[in-house]
Amino acid sequence: MKNNYKQMKTFLILWSTQSLSQLGSAMTGFALTLWLYEKHGSALQTALLSICSYTPYVLLSIFAGTLSDRWDKKRTMLVCDTFAAGCSVLVLVLLKTNSLLPIHMYVLNVVSGLMNTVQQPAGEVTMTLITPKEQYQRTSGLRSFSNSLVTILHPVIATSLYAVIGMDGVIGVDLATFIVAFVALAVCVHIPSLETQRLDGSKETVLSSAKAGLSYLRQNGLILWLILFLAGVNFVASAFDAALPPYVLSRENGGKAVLGIVTSCAGIATLMGSLAATILPAPKNRIRVIFLTMLFSLGTENFILAFTRTPI
Repeated sequence: MKNNYKQMKTFLILWSTQSLSQLGSAMTGFALTLWLYEKHGSALQTALLSICSYTPYVLLSIFAGTLSDRWDKKRTMLVCDTFAAGCSVLVLVLLKTNSLLPIHMYVLNVVSGLMNTVQQPAGEVTMTLITPKEQYQRTSGLRSFSNSLVTILHPVIATSLYAVIGMDGVIGVDLATFIVAFVALAVCVHIPSLETQRLDGSKETVLSSAKAGLSYLRQNGLILWLILFLAGVNFVASAFDAALPPYVLSRENGGKAVLGIVTSCAGIATLMGSLAATILPAPKNRIRVIFLTMLFSLGTENFILAFTRTPI
């Protein structure tokens, strides 16, 4: 047990503090959705928050991985975290001066989305670099668990804090979690360096790396078609996710508490799915599993939702 702890000590520090910061950021995003709809009552304006957050992923993901490979992982994560925290500080300042407008939130969400786009691949590689190979399965389970837990907890905590201490209080908690994660990463975590080089020893450029990735996809058609299929599904799902908050908030039998419960239920389902995937044996045909599970999910949830008017 002691040897396992020593092997995973760096991972546990980074994983726990980054998960805490992720919870704080998710709480702020959820509370901002409540605040914007409460102030303006516009489903379109509320939905645009999600659109602005995800747009950088769509436009820049192909280059984000390449850039994070070239840059120092620790520095990249620290800078991205700082920019994201800076966006929260600006929201707080605008809020306290009664100057916060939807356009400010859209721009800041674009910046936060851009930082997340660059930070995510850097974080993924970092977790691999600081984890012994024999612990990959265990750490993967822990990360899946924490992501599900964040999805379950953030709407409940955000709704409670928003009702008790307001939007500025939620942002204050978010900034506190950022400080904890920033100090832990800066002081307690050492990340091994990893340079991207060509076979001749020269460093690979951003464009050449992106081209190599696209060339690999062209040579492996099944992976390309799977990515395009999942992109299409996620495109529709993102529209659903953007429309769901105003849909629930605007109903007479809806509101903040109901939206929090609905979002938490999604996190609980994700946690159950993660546990099932961990316990069940690996499927012989993974493509069939992907299609069948999506067919069942999209063919029941979205279909039934069109005919229901009650929170349950």
